Amino acid sequence: MKDFWNNRYDEETYAYGVSPNIYFKEQLDLLKIGSILLPAEGEGRNALYAMKEGWEVIAFDFSESAMRKAKTLAESHGLHLDYQVADVLTFETDKRFDVLGLSYAHFPSTIRAMANKNLLHFVKPNGKVIFEAFSKEQLGKPSGGPKKEEMLFSIEEIKNEFKGLEFQILEKKTIQLNEGIYHTGEASVIRFLGNKI
Repeated sequence: MKDFWNNRYDEETYAYGVSPNIYFKEQLDLLKIGSILLPAEGEGRNALYAMKEGWEVIAFDFSESAMRKAKTLAESHGLHLDYQVADVLTFETDKRFDVLGLSYAHFPSTIRAMANKNLLHFVKPNGKVIFEAFSKEQLGKPSGGPKKEEMLFSIEEIKNEFKGLEFQILEKKTIQLNEGIYHTGEASVIRFLGNKI
């Protein structure tokens, strides 16, 4: 998988564009500015938006190519992005964050529950989680996402894997994606905004 993502992010174009995920932006704009952790951040589009709005951002991904693209994107706007190359199960920081942002973070099914539990550890009490990813109904659609059903989400799996959150929003929706060349067209997604109890 690491080779797949390094190859994708080695392409000249930004795979998912340079604008932030729409749901991420909508929810972030409603929150008091603070600190945010962005795992599986790819080429940095959400990180760039948050930084421009005044957020303190730490981002990571296991792809070196992603980090290079993200740092280049930030530098083109005169910003320095704190971005680490790290695996979701071994990432560590002493910081605790006001917000955790997960946009299309589809981890392998064998580690996903453990990964999400580990990430919640970095959220402050009463901190927020902004989440959007493909639902199981996305399988077979040409608008992006994993080709294995076990890597896609159901509402029940979200509830099981994000214990310790109070969901303010939790919904499955059909949307029109327009995020670069790999997220385009009708898509089935699950979105939530959660508050860490």
